[in-house]
Amino acid sequence: MNILFILSTFMTSVVIARILIPRILLISLQKKLFDIPDARKVHKKAIPRLGGVSFFPTVLFAYCLVYAFRMLLDSEPSSTYTSYLLPEMLLFACGMTMLYLTGIADDLVGVRYRQKFVIQILCASLFPLSGLWINDLYGLFGIHALSPYVGIPFTVLTVVFITNAINLIDGIDGLASGLSSMALLIFTFLFSSKGLWSYAMLSAGTFGVLVPFFYYNVFGSAERDRKIFMGDTGSLTLGYTLSFLAIKYCQVNPDMMPYTEGAFVIAFSTLIIPAFDVIRVVLVRVRNGKNPFEPDRNHIHHKLLAIGLTPRKAMTSLLLMSCTFSLVNIVLMPYVNNTLMLLADITVWIVLHLWWDRLIAERKKAESERLSDHQGL
Repeated sequence: MNILFILSTFMTSVVIARILIPRILLISLQKKLFDIPDARKVHKKAIPRLGGVSFFPTVLFAYCLVYAFRMLLDSEPSSTYTSYLLPEMLLFACGMTMLYLTGIADDLVGVRYRQKFVIQILCASLFPLSGLWINDLYGLFGIHALSPYVGIPFTVLTVVFITNAINLIDGIDGLASGLSSMALLIFTFLFSSKGLWSYAMLSAGTFGVLVPFFYYNVFGSAERDRKIFMGDTGSLTLGYTLSFLAIKYCQVNPDMMPYTEGAFVIAFSTLIIPAFDVIRVVLVRVRNGKNPFEPDRNHIHHKLLAIGLTPRKAMTSLLLMSCTFSLVNIVLMPYVNNTLMLLADITVWIVLHLWWDRLIAERKKAESERLSDHQGL
């Protein structure tokens, strides 16, 4: 029955999103609510950017509807489970509402990044208020249990960081939604394996809304006005949801689930690509004396485009890379030390970037020589 509830949440989200997204697309076209191309962006045509408006209402409706039937069929969780679930889900919905409205305002008229940061911090603070915070690092760098004075601020920073990481990785068609879909599928499996069915339902429902969106975003034709972007509304709500699921999975709570070795690294390995990328980009900007919040063309997808990959091949490569990181970490975690696993992930990441930088340099050199030869002729 629990598997059926998960599938029902997923299918309900798919159906509702399939109905909403074409109508949002039509309204965006009529009201000329476009993402205008510029030198930093990959797309060359004005594209509607309000696809993310469908995310939160769809997931909320699907989750509440199926969960209500779950309770009516006498399959509700135990009182202990509910005592944790209800405050977490209610405050999560409050935070999502704030971010959802902020995202809509940003997509329509623009919101300063300082104001967005303040709102994100407020929303992130709702997690510890509900009792959800990172209270253990599972021996990572020799650290186990965290005191509330360390764990709660660390949780708030983590939520803000992940939320912005998803927002910043949204640079080519299908990348943010694809990476989020991979993470959500893995979280659905992880929570199901622990018997945390309500959280698996949330993950599956969020994945469901991304299926129709991914089709319109990746395979929709801009020339036929069938293409749409998620905008900040979508990326902010996705990042908030993923941070909620990751923190829930890695929180030590014997009342709800057994201790899982390396749960912290497992949970956040699903978000390695956006997390590592935003750290690298910020460090590069600071090293070059630039504003760390100023957009540029130094993200990982820009590198893959620079070595000659098409946007779709770059997106597919990064999805496969993300899946590989997650699966390898999950499979090897029982046999490998947490710290060694994280250091191995970082080493692989650095080696990949050094390789890509070399390919880019060789490509630029070849183009320069070809241009010199052409001018000589």
